[in-house]
Amino acid sequence: MKARNSMDKKIKHLEMLQTIIQRMAGNSFMLKGWNVILVSALFALAVDASKSRLVFLAYLPALVFWLLDGYFLHQERMFRKLYDKVRETSENAIDFSMNTTPVADQVDSWPRVMFSRTLFLFHGAIVLTITLAWILPALGHFVA
Repeated sequence: MKARNSMDKKIKHLEMLQTIIQRMAGNSFMLKGWNVILVSALFALAVDASKSRLVFLAYLPALVFWLLDGYFLHQERMFRKLYDKVRETSENAIDFSMNTTPVADQVDSWPRVMFSRTLFLFHGAIVLTITLAWILPALGHFVA
């Protein structure tokens, strides 16, 4: 019976960590959606020639959401490392700690995560699109 109780503690701790990991992944997914929606809305408002400078404002949400997405992915990676640590911990040593400091050195820094391949491709494409939408119309005035 005692072994079962200690295993229950370990399973409960792993479930708590898994819930946090899922929440971080969900936050990242929602940020990507909001990023696309807000940038698209600013593009739609900027279609009118008198409001074409609104395209420039699209950089703000694009960069802020990129920063936040990097933060959530960094946190998710740290909690995954903590999950692995708890998984390998003996049942008697389970303390339900959510402190990621002991595993922080096993994960890339927040800026490195921001520029990871997946985030760079997604958010970089949005920033590139904004840049093209801002520059190409101005070049069209010189060409014509």
